[in-house]
Amino acid sequence: MVIDVLTIFPGMISPAVSESLLGKAVGDGLLGIEVHDIRSFTEDKHQVVDDAPFGGGPGMVMKVEPLYKGIKHCIDRHPNLRHRIMVTSASGKRFDQKMAEDFSREEHLIVVCGRYKGVDERIVDLFDIEEISVGDFVLTGGEAAALIIIEATARLIPGYMSKFEAAETDSFTSGLLGYPEYTRPKEFMGLDVPEVLISGHHENIRKFRRKKSLEKTYRHRPELLDSAELTEEDKNIIDEIKSKIDE
Repeated sequence: MVIDVLTIFPGMISPAVSESLLGKAVGDGLLGIEVHDIRSFTEDKHQVVDDAPFGGGPGMVMKVEPLYKGIKHCIDRHPNLRHRIMVTSASGKRFDQKMAEDFSREEHLIVVCGRYKGVDERIVDLFDIEEISVGDFVLTGGEAAALIIIEATARLIPGYMSKFEAAETDSFTSGLLGYPEYTRPKEFMGLDVPEVLISGHHENIRKFRRKKSLEKTYRHRPELLDSAELTEEDKNIIDEIKSKIDE
């Protein structure tokens, strides 16, 4: 996979994608990440990338010309790859684990980091562009959002982690929040690891973890249960959890 990032602050992206497993994946050739300064696609001496909105109002809007040239440049560099283009925007579709899974199967992602009041709408008309939001809040710019999208997507590429199954038990992958985890020491400040986890009984461990996952989801994100694939055993566990919590 190749990921192109278009931003006016490349220094916010380049160091981050060179660290941890992301940097290792790039170094190993599993993933290519190329960061482009949108200002380099301007033609005026001041490299202006924004202007006042037509119709008036506060704030500035990212200009269409440099965005068009930047996206075209990324496409032309990889003409044989299937492209998927997105712009980070507070008004976009909510990014989630399912979207990350979809992105991880793509060949070429182009991520435009939105800024100011947004991008000139004509760029969305010129290309098949998706507007993506990482949450119901507003950031100064889309660089942090782009890094979230890249990280969540890249870690799902087979070979990214030494044990890919580690991603398969993440929160949201099953439609539920993850179960609580424990490691050594067995006891710390009077708090013990649940006995079932050191029992060696795999079926009891599975049941314990599933119950805790359902309980955490019910407490923190109950709306996820509406779309999760639940077995009869799960439904009975949820009824039991509800009766205890609602007492």
